[in-house]
Amino acid sequence: MTYSTTPGRVRNNAGLSTERIVTEALRIIDGQGLSRLTMRRLGDSMSVEAMAIYHHFPLGKEQLFDAIVEHITDVAPGRTAEESADTGDADGDTEPAPDDSGGQPVDDRPWDERLRSWAHDYRAALLRHAGALSLIINRRPDTASALRSQEIHYAAFEEAGLSGEEIVQAAALLDAYVTGAVIQQVRLESVPSPQAPVVDGRYPHVAALQGTVLDADARFEAGLNAILASVAAPAGRST
Repeated sequence: MTYSTTPGRVRNNAGLSTERIVTEALRIIDGQGLSRLTMRRLGDSMSVEAMAIYHHFPLGKEQLFDAIVEHITDVAPGRTAEESADTGDADGDTEPAPDDSGGQPVDDRPWDERLRSWAHDYRAALLRHAGALSLIINRRPDTASALRSQEIHYAAFEEAGLSGEEIVQAAALLDAYVTGAVIQQVRLESVPSPQAPVVDGRYPHVAALQGTVLDADARFEAGLNAILASVAAPAGRST
């Protein structure tokens, strides 16, 4: 593949970075949709040649997609201030301070509060970049951000009194709930199909409840509370 080179674009290559590329790619996805993201269009939006992007992502678009997924899903404590500002904080909580060993920040909140914060932050990030949901769904979570989230989940559920397979199952349930809730919300808020079937007497229960409108935030909170309560309930614990 051959690309023309212009002096202006060569000069701008010096400011190119992996973070800038991912951020700009997400801007295109959020505004125009995933199908509109091409290396050429991405390069044009940053006034660089498309080949300059391959310097940071030599394996091409699939490698870029992996970086986008990691960027979106990295909601665990320990990110930079720039990354935190990009995804926001759904609960307004400040990030825990790093421990004295220089490792990951220590979060001494109760286990359920830690999981609740993660769930809200993760949901907010997925909703903010809903156009990239298909990337997240179709990729294994083999990233450092996924490991950080997994560590948060496993530590919290162990503190709740679970062990072994119970921890793994509870963590999978929480992740599935948040992801599923986001997918459902995005579907419900999408443009109705002009070919949608008519709700008539063939669907009496649907017809009776058709006008029922649920608040997305309240619905999410109710489901999250139910999951966390179910984890604690078997052993008589309280959330």
